[in-house]
Amino acid sequence: MAPNLDREAEHIKEKARKDLLALLESVRGKKNVVFSKELPGIVGLFVGFSVLREYGVEKVFVLENGNTDSSQRNIIYIVDGEDVATVQAVAGQVKQLQRNGNVEHEVTIAWVPRRTLLSNKILEDEGVLGDVNVQELQIFFLPLENDLLSLELQNGFCELYLDGDRSPVYVASRALMQIQQRHGLFPRILGKGDNARKLANLLVRARKELDADEANTPYTTMPSTSIESLIVIDRDVDFATPLLTQLTYEGLIDEFVSIKHNKAEVDSSVLGAGSQSRPPQGSTTIAPTSVSTRQSLKQTIQLDSSDPLFSELRSLNFALIGPSLSKLARRLESNYEGRHTANDINSLREFVNKLPGYQSEHKSLAIHTNLADDLTKYTRSETFNRELEVQQNIAAGADPIYQHDTIEELIARDVPLPNILRLLCLESTISGGLRAKDLDTFKRQILHAYGYQHLLTLDCLEKMELLQSRSSASALLLPVGGGAPSATGTKTNYGHLRKELRMIVDEYNEQDPDDVSYVYSGYAPLSIRLVQCILQKSYLQQLHKSPLPLTPSSTGWAGFEDILKSAKGPTFNIAQKPNDERVSKAKSALAGSGGIKYVFVMFLGGITCAEVAALRFVAKKLRDGGQRRKIIICTTGIVSGRSIMESLIQSETLASGIKAA
Repeated sequence: MAPNLDREAEHIKEKARKDLLALLESVRGKKNVVFSKELPGIVGLFVGFSVLREYGVEKVFVLENGNTDSSQRNIIYIVDGEDVATVQAVAGQVKQLQRNGNVEHEVTIAWVPRRTLLSNKILEDEGVLGDVNVQELQIFFLPLENDLLSLELQNGFCELYLDGDRSPVYVASRALMQIQQRHGLFPRILGKGDNARKLANLLVRARKELDADEANTPYTTMPSTSIESLIVIDRDVDFATPLLTQLTYEGLIDEFVSIKHNKAEVDSSVLGAGSQSRPPQGSTTIAPTSVSTRQSLKQTIQLDSSDPLFSELRSLNFALIGPSLSKLARRLESNYEGRHTANDINSLREFVNKLPGYQSEHKSLAIHTNLADDLTKYTRSETFNRELEVQQNIAAGADPIYQHDTIEELIARDVPLPNILRLLCLESTISGGLRAKDLDTFKRQILHAYGYQHLLTLDCLEKMELLQSRSSASALLLPVGGGAPSATGTKTNYGHLRKELRMIVDEYNEQDPDDVSYVYSGYAPLSIRLVQCILQKSYLQQLHKSPLPLTPSSTGWAGFEDILKSAKGPTFNIAQKPNDERVSKAKSALAGSGGIKYVFVMFLGGITCAEVAALRFVAKKLRDGGQRRKIIICTTGIVSGRSIMESLIQSETLASGIKAA
């Protein structure tokens, strides 16, 4: 019997935990562990530091800090094997350890998620390959939630669309192949975009390689009976959505303070004066003593389904957070008042048993009330509302020229550069570029206001086709609905798709939404509409003003082929056939047709918290409609307009690379 997909997240965590602990156990005695910068947060998703101590780990260091303790004989580097700078830093530290000479070190390097030829070559060139033990720690998908699997590739967006590095596509194919090896082939692979097509090709190729391998599992020879399909969406099909400000509670937190690996760093005042707890066991954090120092510190809060209140609030439009918190506060107050009605021993015992739960809820309520208060100050600021107004006007198709005065005013008021670039890139993406003279004007103003080092920033944006003039060659490649199938290099025609897929919803109910547009207060993300073209055909038919060529038996992209020609990149639908039709039919007959079918939705290049909320909303609508379907969301990482722009902005000055004579 195939493993249960409901427990897939638990299985992935347990496998990652076992693999890491097996690596530590393979090095006898006490040891120090050195992680690359992002890995401590990733490892924290499936194992605690106290467990590492049980396996002989004395101290943990971050590679980029360069402060590794050389007094310990055994040193294990657990680092990203895809990043050249990281590999070079490891080689440099190993050479430094060898030069110290006080202790004969035994160095182990574990590349995450895989060992590459490039990493081997760098170690060989540095002369340390023969002096270290090299392994790989195959950590691919990590469950952020039971329905959300992420590769947590922090540079995945830039690698794909700036550097032209397809490594994230390959890593995604390895991760998805692991799922196929456990549960069977995806019966159908559908997708949109150039990188999506490359991923599908890699999956088909990997399946052929397994077919030629005598050691393959029975699950890789026939389609899964519990999985319905894999839908792959390339981020560059819809660059506009992450550039818009997310308006769900979780999305705004990500925009405001940034969420990484289900954790956010907030001001200690958000946790309240009584939350100054001692640091975790094994932590090197020194507890501050003065009140003024405490209030200036950042503290980490957990933001996932382990907090029932956050789980309830995360997908709501921010306008509903205040009333929801107020309602919970009244309920808690009523629960506490129950102690006055406890007239006998049994009633009192029942109240005391419930008290820890009330106290936990009370603590969570205090945190989210303070956090929501900070977010409210942010959302009520004049700058935020001016930016939001510009975004929504551009998304709705208003003439962007009338927004330029507001953008110029924001530049003059020294609004942070990422906010300005988001507005300009949004206009360029949706309108097919800016007028040449307007683009030149904005470039000049940005360089004068923020510094000439941002010539490099603007060059990056132009290279990615996020910011360009309408006269550029790529901007002129806007496909027209009903024309020839869109080819590589064309742009998404938001004007046509906005009308055909009704991406702007003027009237929506925030209290009880009936459309995914609530996550952006009236804008339905194109990426989610593409998924709905497969999963909610009848609903989109209702939204469409003219009849679509749909039949009750329509599957895949059927009925939307002409509309999808206006979106960038190829559209594909691949059916994976079994090696033995008779065995497959017998297996399907035994499995029956009444079980839950799982749909995997893979976002290459990243997904926003608001899009995750929208997909969960789609899944809920499918359940409410009586469809036995569940959606499992997969992605290369969680992104936002803020994180995208910050990764592209060049902070160095132009003179920083000039050496003195």
